[in-house]
Amino acid sequence: MKALPKRLLPLTLFGIAVTLLFSVRPAQCFTITLQQVGSNVVATGSGAFNLTGLTFSGSGPAAESGIIPSLGFIAINAGSVDADVYVGFTGPTSFGSGGLSVSNSFSGDFFALEEGINAFLALPQGYVSGSALSNSMTFNSATFASLGLTPGTHVWSWGTGLPNQNFTLIIGGAGVPDGGSTVSLLGFGFLGLAALRRKFCY
Repeated sequence: MKALPKRLLPLTLFGIAVTLLFSVRPAQCFTITLQQVGSNVVATGSGAFNLTGLTFSGSGPAAESGIIPSLGFIAINAGSVDADVYVGFTGPTSFGSGGLSVSNSFSGDFFALEEGINAFLALPQGYVSGSALSNSMTFNSATFASLGLTPGTHVWSWGTGLPNQNFTLIIGGAGVPDGGSTVSLLGFGFLGLAALRRKFCY
């Protein structure tokens, strides 16, 4: 087999780097995004948790589906289920000034977190570290202002910084990289190879 000319080798390596950059999917932390959809506020969550670094605190009834922004509390409850409770994370003690708002509808896997008074993370009973979860809830005839929510990105984390050792709450949606960002990624294709070793959500 004929060897590649020396001048083509850098281009070939660059092509491989770019292909890997876009084909390898980084690990996804559990993220809930709250968005204004028409006259409603909709929360959509998906991702997984790495429980390493958290301390199991016991099991009990799941919290009611809703939010208390002033206490850093959010829960999505898809029915009457039991939950496993963990402690040992840090993050914002609030994500707004609002009091209790109960969601009008909800679906999917159970999840709850509070940082304000009784800091805890609650997941479906028997949850296995790394398993994917997804859920949603809707507040009818609501706005960020009426719910007392502060737009922005709020992150709670634990452990030593491994993938999925965090939970992210995005209020107001997340931006999508524009064409300039894509060109920049292409320009740093080789650096992308090293970046693939550090698969974080934030």
